[in-house]
Amino acid sequence: MRAISGLWRWRRNPLCRATDLAEAWVALAALLLILSAAPVVGSLVGGAAQDALQRSVRAQHEARHPVTATVVRKLDSSPLDADPETSSGRDLRNRVLAGWTAPDGSPHRGPVLASLKDPRQGDEFPIWTDRQGRLVARPLDSATASTHAVLAGFGAALVTGGLIEGGRRLIVWHMVRRRYARWDQAWDRAGPDWGRTGAGN
Repeated sequence: MRAISGLWRWRRNPLCRATDLAEAWVALAALLLILSAAPVVGSLVGGAAQDALQRSVRAQHEARHPVTATVVRKLDSSPLDADPETSSGRDLRNRVLAGWTAPDGSPHRGPVLASLKDPRQGDEFPIWTDRQGRLVARPLDSATASTHAVLAGFGAALVTGGLIEGGRRLIVWHMVRRRYARWDQAWDRAGPDWGRTGAGN
């Protein structure tokens, strides 16, 4: 922003160098690109992510079905969960032997993590299975998919803005290097006697 405001200050200043104006114009172009390109890229990526995720939501809801399972008996804790300090997020999930009927009507039985605090024989709890009764993860819901799509679009806009700003910094870095190289050449032409009394006589 400082370089952009410099465009107005430098317009008729006799101390203005061509590189000062060039840096200000590069900064203005980068700002305009960020303000125009970043939102467009973000909306395009977000829209594409939304379409893909909503298709995935529909496919998962068609392939996965909620089923009621019945506790047969409680199973011992998994050896991986032997340490009570590490089971913070899984305190409400117990391993049980459960039975359930698949959407195709076939009976199934197997170990399941039940969302029951104190499971007893005959207790019922919901699980998700495919059509053949195999256990699957809960399907993605539409609101979560939309949230992921918004985050993807926002991230794409930020990356676009970062790339444009990185390009601006690279251009300015090259301009500064060329300026220093010109100064070195000017000092070399001036020679070692520049500024001494009587030099050039």
